[in-house]
Amino acid sequence: MKILSALIASSLLACAIGAGAAEPTKQSEAEQQQVETLAKEIQGQQKAIAENQTKINEKMASIAEALRQAKIYSTRSR
Repeated sequence: MKILSALIASSLLACAIGAGAAEPTKQSEAEQQQVETLAKEIQGQQKAIAENQTKINEKMASIAEALRQAKIYSTRSR
């Protein structure tokens, strides 16, 4: 009888622990939501960085063209 009651007690304890682990806690849900918010913020920052890099590349190309034309005109005036 002692073995049977010990087996039942351990089974109930295992079920209680398993059920608690299966249900997400409010804290883990809050952490998950915070991670999702941070991921979206990082994606927005990456998009802004990519747009800024495109603008920088366009300005660099414009400056390179202006320098090329300046070199051409400076050699003509000699």
